[in-house]
Amino acid sequence: MHFVYIVKCNNGKYYTGITWNIKKRIGEHNAGIKTPLRKSELPVELVYWEEFNTIFQAAKREKEIKGWRREKKEILIKSLH
Repeated sequence: MHFVYIVKCNNGKYYTGITWNIKKRIGEHNAGIKTPLRKSELPVELVYWEEFNTIFQAAKREKEIKGWRREKKEILIKSLH
């Protein structure tokens, strides 16, 4: 399984990523390990995720979400709750 996830950064920015292990990846972000996020953006909070059977499906969805405006991402995040 692979996941597309959205985290909310400390500064309010959303970051979308892909992983096979969400718990581990969020921990890496918050520890500043293998993350493109700046220290001023940490810690992050997981606010959305989707599960996919293949990395190809997940990568396609990640690219789609990354192209969205903030407002559309917030509608998606609210749909999870």
